[in-house]
Amino acid sequence: MRNPKMKAAVYHQYGSPDVVAVVDVEKPSPKDEEVLIKVHAASVNAYDLHLLRAKPFFTRFLSGLAKPRNAILGADIAGVVEVAGKSAPQWKPGDKVYGCLESCGKGGLATGGFAEYVCAKESVLAPIPSGAALEEAAALPMAAVTALQALRDKGKLRHGQRVLINGASGGVGMFAVQIAKGLGTEVTGVCSTGSVETVRSLGADHVIDYTSEDFAKNGRQYDLILDIAANRSVKDYRRALKPGGVCMVVGFSTIRHMLRVGLAAKRDGKKIAILAANNTRQKDLLFLNGLMETGTLKPIIDSRYPLSKAAEALWHAETKHPRGKVIIGIGCVSGKQE
Repeated sequence: MRNPKMKAAVYHQYGSPDVVAVVDVEKPSPKDEEVLIKVHAASVNAYDLHLLRAKPFFTRFLSGLAKPRNAILGADIAGVVEVAGKSAPQWKPGDKVYGCLESCGKGGLATGGFAEYVCAKESVLAPIPSGAALEEAAALPMAAVTALQALRDKGKLRHGQRVLINGASGGVGMFAVQIAKGLGTEVTGVCSTGSVETVRSLGADHVIDYTSEDFAKNGRQYDLILDIAANRSVKDYRRALKPGGVCMVVGFSTIRHMLRVGLAAKRDGKKIAILAANNTRQKDLLFLNGLMETGTLKPIIDSRYPLSKAAEALWHAETKHPRGKVIIGIGCVSGKQE
């Protein structure tokens, strides 16, 4: 008997979103410690684009040197449990869950979500926040957990402190603004002209338009800088930090920038470091649920695409500077919805 099939957005070579095609592939079967999820929504992250293009080059040592080992992109998903393995007692069929897929054996990187079904360990999943739509939950895991860990865990942000978020209008940045406000801090967001009002609407106390003002030269200093754009020098970070302040850099713009940040010495108690986030901790998703349910956190969705237009969703995320998350709705049948 043939194994059942499902639709998935796959890529068998590195390149632009044009190499992604939606085809029939074998439907996965859960291991004892896993659940099988019928995916209703997935979100696009910069992470997916890095894997797609294999940039920086060293990602190939994990994802596959000549071609991707796991051909299905997508780390963030939300859906309904269809089958629970015998060693996965936390969930039962019909439960609505979401999470960031854990790194799998094929390639060692989180993938597989741009498909009708996916398997996941029960420990990386959380229940959908009360009152939230599945697509809202799908927007959360990678971006919101990254923001949470950068601010609360690595940055040690405390009530009353001043935080600057460089790249405040992107996926991570929009969550960071809201989480930082929820922690009782004074928030300054840095973004482009067209995103100023959006960032202000998220609760930022101050918004800097980087086309007309340089946060590293205006004389203000901060207890914590979260640089999601990853485009400033170590010297700039030091100038804008208070003594004892912390700068967390999410990702990097170039290998040279990564090395300079990674080798930055601690001076005047000022710490500068690259964030290494763990996006699969259930306890962090539950914390985000609390913020969602109290109205402190609200996912901003830029656009929605059906699975059949996954390549267009990736192009949009890469080239259109979306204000919020790009969602792939697995059940959608129409084109992009604004």
